[in-house]
Amino acid sequence: MTSDTPLAPCSILLLAGGRGQRMGGQDKGLLEWHGEPLIAHLHRKTRLLSDDLIISCNRNLEKYAPYADQLVHDDEGDFPGPLAGIRAGLKAARHTHLLVLPCDVPCIDAALLQNMRETAAQHPDKPLMLRHGEHWEPLLCMIPVALSGAFETAWNEGERSPGRLMRKLGAMALQCPENDSRLANLNTPELLSTHHTVSD
Repeated sequence: MTSDTPLAPCSILLLAGGRGQRMGGQDKGLLEWHGEPLIAHLHRKTRLLSDDLIISCNRNLEKYAPYADQLVHDDEGDFPGPLAGIRAGLKAARHTHLLVLPCDVPCIDAALLQNMRETAAQHPDKPLMLRHGEHWEPLLCMIPVALSGAFETAWNEGERSPGRLMRKLGAMALQCPENDSRLANLNTPELLSTHHTVSD
């Protein structure tokens, strides 16, 4: 697989539907970093990659709408977790694969997104998750939309862990360097205020 092989279109899901507990209950995707909401950084990194940009959000829908082609929300109340948002994204996706990113990784770069898409294309029937060291990143993943039924079945059986579910479904790993700065997860006020790197 070479980088100049045309990649099939994918849908993209930005996860912004959490409770924001580590941010004191604030809506994380709307918190500012380098003068813009976090969601604006992710929008800019992904907009040109898809004509089906989906945001999973459970509040402030009018503020998220300008950044998305579609908005989805959890079908159960009280913030049931990221797997609920992924399920909603899989149901709404218009393409064969769904690239999933959380809203608090603004340092992710175009090269890594391209690598995710190329690697997923080599194993089109398997989920793909990023991994650095021995640590999986289940919310930075690419999922065949054909697995939506398997996600529904697992949810109905009580599964709530996206990583555990995708590993059961034979997930492939895209290995990143340990402590890869592109995966910096700015999910606390301290990290948001002290992390200064901006990647294109």
